[in-house]
Amino acid sequence: MGNSNTSAPSQPTLSEAFPTWVKIGFLSFGGPASQIALMHKIVVEEKGWLKEQRFLNALSFCMLLPGPEAMQLATYAGWRLHGLWGGLAAGLMFVIPGAIIILALAAVYAAVGNVPLVNAIFLGIKAAVLIIVVEALLRVAKRALHKPEHWIIAGLTFVAIFFFDLSYPLIVAVAAAFGFLRGSDSTGDEVPAEAISKSFMGTLATIVIWLVIWWAPIFAMDAIFGTKILADIGQFFSKLAVVTFGGAYAVLAYMAQDVVNQFGWLSAGEMMDGLGLAETTPGPLILVTEFVGFLAAYREGGMALGMAGAVVTLWVTFAPCFLWIFAGAPYIEWICAQSRLKGALTGITAAVVGVILNLSIWFALHVIFAKVTATKYGSALIWQPDLITYDWKVIALSILCGVLLFKFHMGVTWILAISSLFGVFLALGL
Repeated sequence: MGNSNTSAPSQPTLSEAFPTWVKIGFLSFGGPASQIALMHKIVVEEKGWLKEQRFLNALSFCMLLPGPEAMQLATYAGWRLHGLWGGLAAGLMFVIPGAIIILALAAVYAAVGNVPLVNAIFLGIKAAVLIIVVEALLRVAKRALHKPEHWIIAGLTFVAIFFFDLSYPLIVAVAAAFGFLRGSDSTGDEVPAEAISKSFMGTLATIVIWLVIWWAPIFAMDAIFGTKILADIGQFFSKLAVVTFGGAYAVLAYMAQDVVNQFGWLSAGEMMDGLGLAETTPGPLILVTEFVGFLAAYREGGMALGMAGAVVTLWVTFAPCFLWIFAGAPYIEWICAQSRLKGALTGITAAVVGVILNLSIWFALHVIFAKVTATKYGSALIWQPDLITYDWKVIALSILCGVLLFKFHMGVTWILAISSLFGVFLALGL
């Protein structure tokens, strides 16, 4: 059995393991669930590099962290096998293939501009993404809402974001604090205790080193290019990296608050285009941030600055992931045994349901209607669509995507392709 392996001589060298990390990076389509299943099949079942319980403990730990849990799990697996260099190899190879593809697609997207055929293709992508987000909402709700208090957290989160435009980091902090104080029904006694393998000073040194790695390039690149946009991108996505609980769909709601409404870097439609591209490429869905960073910088100073914006965004999105893993990995077994930390995760996950509900409605309004205005009534914010500006083509394509997803359980890539094709037919009158 593969998962009976410990530190036997069959353990691979770093050079032997590297092709496997590359393979996982190129095959990591379909979001975190399928990516984690792929890693489990290869790392636990086929290779026997990690025991089942160690894999599950690491997964629980990664779910407590902000950022893409699948990428962090890959980093942990590499670290467990070969330390720092193994973690870097596994984590980077999980991200780099998709990052290169997203960068190329973003450059083409920015260069082609307002071409009818391109607009028609992205009409279908927007409709598909709308249904994909709704499906994500249902999936997360089924996993997260087990008690009345979970429903209350989700409902209050939705009201706080949609009607009062409250800060996503603040909401995450409150939900985590509530869950922490409530604790978890699971005491974690079933988790085997393991000695912590790193000193406090060693952990502190790891944190300091990775904080420097995280922040130093932001200021360096800003000085080199002599523009404020890179610092703005670096600071915004660094803040995002600390609060990205719940995956890319939850992050998009937070990004939409600032990227679209405050900074004006992208439109709501362009945000959905970016998510559609990220859905069809390997790697974590959070790579949609690279698309945003590229376009924001591109519009400020052209292609070279756009490339720099993409690099800065990638750096500040994923450098924190290495910090969390390299600092926390020696403590995983202990952390997984703490019921209050599990309770914090439960509170955050319930809040994420409200966040994704907000995203679903916000996207639907901005995709179906050409004109949507936000009106303030005291401290409340009401989104008001102009009903005569509705687009029947988006509604028709969304219904088609809903049937393909919920009735025929078709894969995301196929749904995006079919919706794009029908989008061309409808938009161009073919």
